[in-house]
Amino acid sequence: MSGMNAMEKKLAEYKCDTNEAICLKLVRFPEDIEDESTTFHPEYSHQLFGDDEVAFGYKGLQIQLYYSAGNLSTLFKVKYTAKVTEKFDCVQPDDVEGKIREVIPVGFSCNTDDFVSLLEKEANFKPFGTLLHTFKVHSVEEGEDITYQIYKADVSTPGFREYHERLQTFLMWFIETASFIDVDDERWDFFLLFEKYNKDGGTHFATVGYMTVYNYYVYPDKTRPRVSQMLILPPFQGEGHGAQLLEAVHRFYCTSPLVQDITAEDPSENYVKLRDFVLVKLCQELPSFSTEQLSFGFSDEMVTDAREKLKINKKHARRVYEILRLRVTDMGDEEKARAYRLEIKRRLFGPYKKNQRELTKMMKCLRPEELVSHISQMDTQLQHEELEKSYQELVGEYRRVIERLARA
Repeated sequence: MSGMNAMEKKLAEYKCDTNEAICLKLVRFPEDIEDESTTFHPEYSHQLFGDDEVAFGYKGLQIQLYYSAGNLSTLFKVKYTAKVTEKFDCVQPDDVEGKIREVIPVGFSCNTDDFVSLLEKEANFKPFGTLLHTFKVHSVEEGEDITYQIYKADVSTPGFREYHERLQTFLMWFIETASFIDVDDERWDFFLLFEKYNKDGGTHFATVGYMTVYNYYVYPDKTRPRVSQMLILPPFQGEGHGAQLLEAVHRFYCTSPLVQDITAEDPSENYVKLRDFVLVKLCQELPSFSTEQLSFGFSDEMVTDAREKLKINKKHARRVYEILRLRVTDMGDEEKARAYRLEIKRRLFGPYKKNQRELTKMMKCLRPEELVSHISQMDTQLQHEELEKSYQELVGEYRRVIERLARA
């Protein structure tokens, strides 16, 4: 037994956390390759390395995936300080290189000198598609305003297909349930965000993030754009780029009379927060969402304005109303606070009432022993507690949106 434990202990030394082992870079200058401060790591690697996110068979494993900042030309190397050998019976190291090759497209470099030569061609890289929006963000580190641009592209844009194959590899590391899309479907729209910067007297562009949107058909003659994927690369996160990108996409579709409304596919919690901020920012400019109109409650005019002018559906318009109503409500006034609380809770109580009606119907046909398993659902006190908890969580979310609006 002690021998087995010793062997297990020895083998454990050859396990590496793949989220730490995978090293990502966006390289602008050759010196960035050896600069550790430019390295960032995945949040996820389970799709390639299993739920434990571990690679076996190596000590000091380092998987280098370095991309040129603009065109995303790729350098791929695997390094390690030790590897399991034949003395470990029936034990083979994981095929780390093979797993990475499953997701990165062909055409990558394995030699640093070859990669550096590709960096020299970055001066020729220009963003794909049509320019939609330009904005500036002040950089404290640089002491100046940095220019960013958002472009719309599709698969017919020359060179875009190959670029997108490289770009989408980042999804595997930063979106938990990521999957690659079929770019041959012409209903996909792509929105790309770039930083515009100067190098050696010339203008260069660096990839910042992107969004994919699928245009679903809505009978009889409209479409419903659905946001599928959205990613701002880690070196650029926390600077407001996601809001700029989502707002630009909304404004793009708002110009089309054929668009019904804009939705999102299985939105994450962070995406919902971002969408709340953007939609409130857009709707607060509409007359129907003015302070005076908010005091009269959620109206059909709000629904119509949000849908026709901003392509926002009724559910999202209602959420925008509740956030703006909270902003103009004096919650220190007991009567006004109570009125707001009751209005929100009435909406939240809808699902509870539906469950109660369904349970009442079930009671008519359930046997006594079956009824016991459902009786807990009738606990009114528990329902009130859950309702209060939901309300407090919602108000907390709304307050964070309001605080961000105040800083914008």
